[in-house]
Amino acid sequence: MTGRLNSAQPFALGLYRIVVGLLFLCHGAASLFGVLGRAAGTDGGTVEAGTWPGWYAAVIQLVGGGLVLLGLGTRAAAFVASGSMAYAYFKVHQPMGLWPMENGGEASAMFCWAFLLLVFTGSGAFGLDRLFVKRAVRERRPAAEPVAV
Repeated sequence: MTGRLNSAQPFALGLYRIVVGLLFLCHGAASLFGVLGRAAGTDGGTVEAGTWPGWYAAVIQLVGGGLVLLGLGTRAAAFVASGSMAYAYFKVHQPMGLWPMENGGEASAMFCWAFLLLVFTGSGAFGLDRLFVKRAVRERRPAAEPVAV
C-alpha cells in the first residue's frame, strides 16, 4: 500500500500546486479587476493602482498564483508568494490579535505555509517546469555512437 501511495506522490503534489495557485490567482484577480470573487478589505471594489501594500500584494497574487498554477518557475514564485503572505500576516493581521482565528489571518497563514512547502518540493507532476527540464536534458545528451557490425 505504501508503494502505491509513494508512486502517486508527484501527481498529488501537482494537483495540490494547481489548486493553491488557482486560489491565490483568484485573490489577485478579485483585488485588481473585481472578478472571481470579492477582494478583501475593498467593500466589493478593487484596490487603487500603486497603493502600498494592497496593489503590490494583488500583483504578486495574480502573477505568482498563475506561475504556480502552471508550474512555471514554481520554487521562485512560491518563495515570493510565501514571503508576501508572511508580511501580510505579521504587518496586517497579527497586530489585531495573536491567533489567526481572532485576527482574520487564517488565509494569509495557510497560503504562507502552503507556498513554503512548494519551495522545497517543487512543482510535482503536470508542471511546465518538468517539460523544460526534460528538453534541456535531451539537448545536452551527446549523440549516440554508431554501432559497428
